[in-house]
Amino acid sequence: MKTTYSKLALAKLALAGVVAVALAATSGAYAANCPQVTVTDNKGVAAGKYPQQYDLAEFQKLANCTLSFSENPDIGKLNGRIIGNPPLPPLAERLPEEPLVVAPYDAIGTYGGVLDALSNATEAGTADLLSIRHVNFVRYADDLTTIVPNVAKDWTWNDDYTELTFFLRKGHRWSDGAPFTAHDVKFWYDDLNMDTNVIEKPKGFLLVGGKRMEVKVIDDHTVKFILPAPKPGLLSHFATSYSQGFQPQHFLGQFHPRHNPDADKLAQAAGFKNGYEVIAFYYGNSDWTDTPSPLLRDPSKIEKLPAAVVPTLESHITIADTTEGRHYVANPYFFMVDTAGNQFPYIPEQDEIYINDNEVRILKLVNAEVDYKSQSVQLPSAPLLLENQAKGDYTVHLKPTIAMPVFSFNVTSQDLEKRKIFGDLRFRQAMSVAMNRSEINEVAFFGLGTPGQWVAFSPPPSFITDEWKQHYAQHDAELAAKLLDDIGLKDQDGDGKRDLPSGERFTLNLQYATQGIAGNVVELVAQHWANVGIDTTFKEVTPDEYRAAQSANELDVMIWAKGMPIAIILGNDQMFVPPFDDYFTHRTGMLWGEYIETDGAKGVKPPAYVYQMIKDIAAFQSTPAGTPQSDAIGKRLIKNMVGNLLFLGTVQAPAPIYHRNALKNFIEFKTWSYEYYRTFPYRPQQWFFQEG
Repeated sequence: MKTTYSKLALAKLALAGVVAVALAATSGAYAANCPQVTVTDNKGVAAGKYPQQYDLAEFQKLANCTLSFSENPDIGKLNGRIIGNPPLPPLAERLPEEPLVVAPYDAIGTYGGVLDALSNATEAGTADLLSIRHVNFVRYADDLTTIVPNVAKDWTWNDDYTELTFFLRKGHRWSDGAPFTAHDVKFWYDDLNMDTNVIEKPKGFLLVGGKRMEVKVIDDHTVKFILPAPKPGLLSHFATSYSQGFQPQHFLGQFHPRHNPDADKLAQAAGFKNGYEVIAFYYGNSDWTDTPSPLLRDPSKIEKLPAAVVPTLESHITIADTTEGRHYVANPYFFMVDTAGNQFPYIPEQDEIYINDNEVRILKLVNAEVDYKSQSVQLPSAPLLLENQAKGDYTVHLKPTIAMPVFSFNVTSQDLEKRKIFGDLRFRQAMSVAMNRSEINEVAFFGLGTPGQWVAFSPPPSFITDEWKQHYAQHDAELAAKLLDDIGLKDQDGDGKRDLPSGERFTLNLQYATQGIAGNVVELVAQHWANVGIDTTFKEVTPDEYRAAQSANELDVMIWAKGMPIAIILGNDQMFVPPFDDYFTHRTGMLWGEYIETDGAKGVKPPAYVYQMIKDIAAFQSTPAGTPQSDAIGKRLIKNMVGNLLFLGTVQAPAPIYHRNALKNFIEFKTWSYEYYRTFPYRPQQWFFQEG
């Protein structure tokens, strides 16, 4: 019997067919008609404008195809675990109009699993996992040379590097489904970082020569940074920094008086004093993207707030936060897909536990209880890890570091007699040559490192001569003893230990955290100083304890790895402005920094060479790198920083990067580095599991 259909019935059947195909594509059962391009097999498809990735239109043109999109079949269940998130619309309404199309390294992955990760504690040693889900306007490609789009679709500079324009992706959405626009960039700059009610003082990278930038919204998808002077390094800052250049205005703006006249009333209805207190509750008064969430700080207050955590553009979002660790699930609105059209991330969950004891940390790695780890794993632990690779079915790569272990003295110590000693250049020279860097290299680093002085830039540009790289880096205990005698640090009571001019025992108390330096390096240096008569004590503390004491100006000696590539220094002046870095890294001269920040109202006035460095780093950032003018400024920066030995370098050595072999699309990193933001250049959203 022949069946006949009306035109209306045929139209309905055709529509049903289209819907069926769309649903099949969404479920992953329908194969996209585009070649599944990977880095190892490009299927004859040419490279795009930027390596290993494409914008959608670019990929479809080069591959001569139309890409269909698929999602994790469990994404609806995962979304249901995001506290405060609404039900999901179809995938087509969640992806941007032009998602970022990523070519995986080796294979199109499969969905599933939980990435197991270790951190030290809340806000301590968490950058490993942060970097896995991190996004920013741009990032460095895995060559650590080429900057490529990330959140931004593209960017342009004007001719003199005073205007940086970012082009955003149409249809890009926050993790709660709200549109992400240029207004979120302006809100981040003007209403969070430049509002002293939120952040008391803006960080150096937000300023140009101490002056603020203008963030101008051109349209919803175009935003321009207008700089008061050239600063080409601003782009590289966004390519490496944890500080993202956007925050959700639709969410945090509810509680900001400039965006909502009823902000305080809304906040008070939720049990807060005012809107700024709610912003602090969510945002933490900091651009650090890993402050404890309300789930940890005060979960009782969440019921009257719009969501548990701030919406994100990252690949994962927090759903649980305790003193023992955190758990994350995939962002259902994430903007990346692979060349088969599968929405990233492949691994939909991340579990983070806090382990601050180094022995326990290494044991968990040996037992393959962790999928990836580099932060806080130091070279002295490498032999045990390497010995158990086959048994644990994991791989350890030893990779060059950017920073080296560095010691500094508290030149603004609260102890005025010690401050005078620490502030004497001869003391710092003596303590530098008292170190036996060759012994440190052989004993702590198995002879794999390069002994030398800290020269700020790492790797050193051509304007830094070998003389500076070895400045007072020779081992010379006799010279050290003479210099210490000359400044009045002598053994007055014959007990073999040097005393202060007042007659009191001169004791250096060394506190350190294994996140920042290997313990045996500290022990060796303490012994070297003891060999020239300095009484030393040393104690391991947690990173939080160390940072709190450093910020409170309570330490005698600051101990942490330190160093930065020139590309990042061109965008961030912190290395040369007191206290010479941020809360999470190595600082000294805290009261110098306070004096600078308060225009002399508080703190201690720095010496003249510090003011010269502040002036020079601003000029250095506004001068094209590699020119004679730039090199001349760079030489003066090194003369003042290294010549005054504010920081004493030790040995540049490799460090371990660990991953389980079941973690696929994992390639060897070029460096072990926080400075390039750990996994960020290597596109960890493409990682997937394949056991056996």
